[in-house]
Amino acid sequence: MEKEVTPLIGTSIGEEFNGSLVGLDGYTLKVTGGSDEEGFPMRKGIQGSGRRKVLMKYGPGYKTEDDGVKRRKSARGEVVSEDIVQVNVKVTDREDDSGTIPELLGLEDAEEEEDGDSEEEEE
Repeated sequence: MEKEVTPLIGTSIGEEFNGSLVGLDGYTLKVTGGSDEEGFPMRKGIQGSGRRKVLMKYGPGYKTEDDGVKRRKSARGEVVSEDIVQVNVKVTDREDDSGTIPELLGLEDAEEEEDGDSEEEEE
């Protein structure tokens, strides 16, 4: 989902925030990662929000065919900044009276319309 969420700037990987910032009232979300405009991933353990070359053996931004091979790769720091274009989050808590995520985002109506169209085509 695409949202303009400037209040997230300054949060780090692992921090939780209120889901109402992104339209999910009643949910608590946790930042798990993200990437910048050029596709470089955020990595926990890199201080700040800038891009740095770090020695990697595993994790986001590094894939290897051989175990234990280390390489120096570019990655973003763990702090969300204005350069980050994608933030990955997961739901950590939900209030009992809050709706489902598709309902809150308005996706459930679109799914029902698509299902209705497919039934008409089958007849």
